[in-house]
Amino acid sequence: MPASKPSARLKSAVQTLLPVTIQPGGVRYAPGVRAGRWIFATGHKGTTDFFSGMAPEVLDAAAPRHGEPKTKKEARRIFANFDKVLKAGGSDRQHVVRIDQYYTGGPVVPAYHEVRRAFFGGHVPPSTSNLHQKFLLAGQDMEVQLMAVVPGKGFEVSQHRPSNLPVHVTSSYSPVLTCGDYVFVAGQTAEAFKTEEGPIDPAARMPAGHLWKGLPIKLETDFIIERKLKPALASVGNTLADVVKAQVYLRDIDDVPAFNEVWAKHFPDSNSPPPATTIITTANPGFICEVGRIEINTISVRNAKHGGKTRKQVIDAGVPTAFEGHVQAIRAGDLLFLSGLMAVDADGALASDVKLDPRQPYFGSAVQLQMEHLLAQAARICAKAGTSLANVVRVQQFHTDLADFNAAWQVWDRQLPGQHLPFSAIEVPALAVPGAVVMLDLWVYVA
Repeated sequence: MPASKPSARLKSAVQTLLPVTIQPGGVRYAPGVRAGRWIFATGHKGTTDFFSGMAPEVLDAAAPRHGEPKTKKEARRIFANFDKVLKAGGSDRQHVVRIDQYYTGGPVVPAYHEVRRAFFGGHVPPSTSNLHQKFLLAGQDMEVQLMAVVPGKGFEVSQHRPSNLPVHVTSSYSPVLTCGDYVFVAGQTAEAFKTEEGPIDPAARMPAGHLWKGLPIKLETDFIIERKLKPALASVGNTLADVVKAQVYLRDIDDVPAFNEVWAKHFPDSNSPPPATTIITTANPGFICEVGRIEINTISVRNAKHGGKTRKQVIDAGVPTAFEGHVQAIRAGDLLFLSGLMAVDADGALASDVKLDPRQPYFGSAVQLQMEHLLAQAARICAKAGTSLANVVRVQQFHTDLADFNAAWQVWDRQLPGQHLPFSAIEVPALAVPGAVVMLDLWVYVA
């Protein structure tokens, strides 16, 4: 595929909230986006103004132990900034429908949870939390994404706490939330239902001393789907067939093929297509349960039998997917969810047009070649769904080396000149495709 040409300014149907330009480099960041009734706040860090690095009071190098723990001050800044975005978009903390958190390590989490519980007053929306190795800012220990709605009739937020899905009091989130035709389910792991039987639930772990009684990743995946996701969905009248987006976090990239075997089994035919799926590698350990291998969160549309009017539509733009059996994207009403994009060919290998010439390796940039490819493919998917990349509302970039971020941004700048982007970028240990250096997870508004 030839490199894409610089784009004319595409007309956007979304409103950026509190946009800033980060120097040096002129990186245009949108702390928030309003798209119709939705609000997205992506890539939030412990900053004061969104563009000057970590807030001085958070790091406080001269007296780091004088007041509150650094991680609590960092969390306070993040939630103060969320308040600004929600207010700018015409919403509030009671109308948040989903929150995703990434941390550098387990000791970061308790202080963050204290601040989060106070912010939401005990009504924390569905949450996903896992550990990653590196973020964009010096001194940054957490990165948070949030999704909310603008209050309105027929689009009320309702949190659900099914008795068969217990949540520890320190987390306090609701496993399930409904809003209009949409259902949000928190990240689910194979953590034991009963603490005394953990850390992994007995039904999800291999018998001690039995080397070939199953693969741990298959046992955990089946357990999560059968004992957690299905009951969560059933509590509001939904099934797996209604899921439109899934993010799957794995601590071991070599678990991908076995995970996909189990995943495909639960979406057996065209009447039950899989959701748009993104597989993301965590640090190791990566989850609340240190020995756990996987976490899955989902977004669904309301089942038609229970009054849902929004349909799940598979989008096929002829774009190769990284994994056999995965869909390219799913449209659900005014939202388009893409599966994780890597620069691959029809066989799932790195595409030939993004490979550097080993005879002259310094005459090209792997990340720029791959980003050109990815954005061209994403544009094809968007066009097929009746929208464009200019309506992107959430951009997550997963890099094998965050030193590539600025070069990746330059490709975005050529594709969407002048537009502020709602991006998050984190460094992951590996991507599933050999030679891939960046993966995109894109959510797009369909006006």
